[in-house]
Amino acid sequence: MVPWLNIAGCELSVLKRQGIAQRVATKEELQKQVQAWYQQRNQKESKVDWQFTTRQARIKLKRLYPSL
Repeated sequence: MVPWLNIAGCELSVLKRQGIAQRVATKEELQKQVQAWYQQRNQKESKVDWQFTTRQARIKLKRLYPSL
C-alpha cells in the first residue's frame, strides 16, 4: 500500500513530531507521553485532511480491492 494513504502511518508521524521527547528512558514514560498526546489529539478532534477524491482513491487502490 502507498505509505501516504496509511492513516496509522500518518498518525505515527504526527506523534513523533508532536508527542514524544527525543529519548524516553523507560517504557512507562513512553506510555505516559503517548497517552497524554492521544488525549490531547482526541480533545482537539483532529481529523485527517484527505487531499484526493473518492474517485482518485479508487483508481490508486484498484489493485488492492476487488471490483463491485
